[in-house]
Amino acid sequence: LESFDAETMEEDSVIAQFVSTEGVSSGPQLQIPLSTSTDQLLSILNDLLSNKEELPYSFYVGEEEIINSVKNALVERQKRNEMPSVEQVLKIVYQPQAVFRVRSVTRCTGSLEGHTEAVLTCSFSPDGRHLASGSGDTTLRLWDLNLETPLMTCKGHRNWILCVAWSPDSKRIATGSMDKEIIIWDPATGQAVGSPLRRHTQWINSISWEPFHLNPHCKRLVSASKDCTARVWDAERGICTATLSGHSASVTCVKWGGEGLIYTASQDRTIKVYAPDDGKLVRTLSGHGHWVNTLSLNTDYVLRTGPYDHTGRQPHHEDLEEAKRVALERYQKVSEGKPERLVSGSDDHTLFLWTPSQDKKPLARLTGHQQQVNLAAFSPDGRLIASAAFDKSVKIWDGTTGRFVCNFRGHVGAVYQVCWAADSRMLASGSKDSTIKVWELRTRKMKVELPGHADEVYTVDWSPDGQRVASGSKDCLIKIWKH
Repeated sequence: LESFDAETMEEDSVIAQFVSTEGVSSGPQLQIPLSTSTDQLLSILNDLLSNKEELPYSFYVGEEEIINSVKNALVERQKRNEMPSVEQVLKIVYQPQAVFRVRSVTRCTGSLEGHTEAVLTCSFSPDGRHLASGSGDTTLRLWDLNLETPLMTCKGHRNWILCVAWSPDSKRIATGSMDKEIIIWDPATGQAVGSPLRRHTQWINSISWEPFHLNPHCKRLVSASKDCTARVWDAERGICTATLSGHSASVTCVKWGGEGLIYTASQDRTIKVYAPDDGKLVRTLSGHGHWVNTLSLNTDYVLRTGPYDHTGRQPHHEDLEEAKRVALERYQKVSEGKPERLVSGSDDHTLFLWTPSQDKKPLARLTGHQQQVNLAAFSPDGRLIASAAFDKSVKIWDGTTGRFVCNFRGHVGAVYQVCWAADSRMLASGSKDSTIKVWELRTRKMKVELPGHADEVYTVDWSPDGQRVASGSKDCLIKIWKH
């Protein structure tokens, strides 16, 4: 076969070899027409792998995803002068995709009234059945998602609620407030459990629970505060078990990773890695030139949902060991036995990709945003990263290498939040321009625009079961969006 150049493109077939993401060849080399579509590649691959049912895959030639046909992908690579000079066989890399599909949300089914100040944060429970929201009016509200009506109003804080975090078993909610306190709530009764957790001397920026597969009793959580510390709490006994000190400015974000380490991001431009039991500093990750605003782990989605699958089902409700086994299996499937990857986003307009449990050197520096990065989020399958920034764009990056994939433009104001659909095929973004937009990865285009809020959209969440999107705004409303 000639090397791939214009002549080859005019020929009508190539010799191709299917290769998995690990680099293992599947089946023999095949001569396929250049006009072969992704659907045809799917049938061929499923036959080669002897899958009983046809499973979904995405295909890549080098860095270029095959969207329509093999020829189109080669033409795109040629435009970027990435054609291999002398290569006998075309390697087609395949990646498995989610077996289930999430349908895009298209309409607002309910506007939930009740908050009297801006809605600053909203979050679905890990089983996707409940919604909690925190507001500038100092209350936490729980909503009935079937009737789309208020369920409970939880009063206890004396200032704005800045963060809401569900425990991975859906049985507790932790809220952090401007009043320097953390309150643990029981969503079944709407009552506070025990006294507020008081030790921080400034407001609380972020809360993260211990992953379910490490401890299915969901007792411990970690909080990050403007007082330059993070604290590990025993929520059952209501005591602080460790203080994570070392930062010299506000701690903006905290994550409790699946490998048992805690990651904190700070306005002192560093990310620190701690051991939760004794609060010992493991390593410091330096590289950013300005405040670090956001962290995301490639395992975020499975850590959030614990034992619950994409339908919100949990194995035998009372059997904790079984549930723990399922949660661990789900975690291992996404982490693929490799160390966790962490992405950080900063006011220096860049993101860094790290393997924080292994190395203090970054894997990659992700540049391209022209203004501060608000939020970065790994897709549920851990393969992609979405970042939202003040430059009005959402950018997509490769979650393994940090390579830039595509740009989503359409918002006319700063983008505050992004959240992924459970199948990693779509994401929703909320913006200062008062709209939510849903973007599709396959076409790399906007799928639907959702206007309706009267003011800036501060928070967006896609339920873990993929059924609905919730958005909270400065207009005091929460809107529920469905297919």
